Amino acid sequence: MKKLKGILFNNKGSGFPLAVAITLCLVMIFSGVSEYFRLMIIAQGVRNALQDAVITTVNDNYDNVYHGVREGYSGGYQPIASNFQESIDYGDIYNQLDEILGLEQSGGEHVKYDSNRETQLKIYNLTVNIENAPIASGDTAGQRFEINSTIVLEVPVSFAGKVLPTMRIQVRNSAGYTPKF
Repeated sequence: MKKLKGILFNNKGSGFPLAVAITLCLVMIFSGVSEYFRLMIIAQGVRNALQDAVITTVNDNYDNVYHGVREGYSGGYQPIASNFQESIDYGDIYNQLDEILGLEQSGGEHVKYDSNRETQLKIYNLTVNIENAPIASGDTAGQRFEINSTIVLEVPVSFAGKVLPTMRIQVRNSAGYTPKF
């Protein structure tokens, strides 16, 4: 115990290895935090791109929804003879995502590569669910034309020069058309 106490209170340069160890630990912690922020920024960017693509699809359905607004509801329907028929445009969300994020299609996946042709991110399994508001005869509160979408995002993860398992998350989004009046 006396020997340990003597080493701790000795001022003959024994603190140098401890300073190096603390610096290396701080660098590793900083690297881990930086990788975490990189993954969150990529996920946020994909979510924003998906939102832009879905909003574009909602806007593509404006002309169909507008007929309903004039008649007192907000569904995507077209008048046919004496009745209304559902009219929905699913758009091309993958194409929009490819343009926004700079993706290339590779099989069933859409991939973004860096300058060394290494994968930065992959997206796949896009599901789009369009909920058309029903034709309402009276109260239209809570009824709206809505698109819910989900896509799987994969991002390779590396730390301290080692490749770790990829981050795989589902990115969800929703957008809709609600009449103002």
